[in-house]
Amino acid sequence: MEKEEVEKGVIPVWKRYALTIAEAADYYHIGENKLRMIAEEHPQADFIIMNGNRILLKRQKFEEFLDNATVV
Repeated sequence: MEKEEVEKGVIPVWKRYALTIAEAADYYHIGENKLRMIAEEHPQADFIIMNGNRILLKRQKFEEFLDNATVV
């Protein structure tokens, strides 16, 4: 099955460089509103990419942020 996904161009979430807010919410089990709030509170953070008005989160950098956070 994995070979079929690669042929179709589907990249698993845990291998992606950046995640949308919806993908990140499903992956990290954090609500979309909370993720948007984190992005608004840290606009210059190295884990945020703005694509127009769409917020993307760099997966590995955001995981580092979560590892160091005491409260989300």
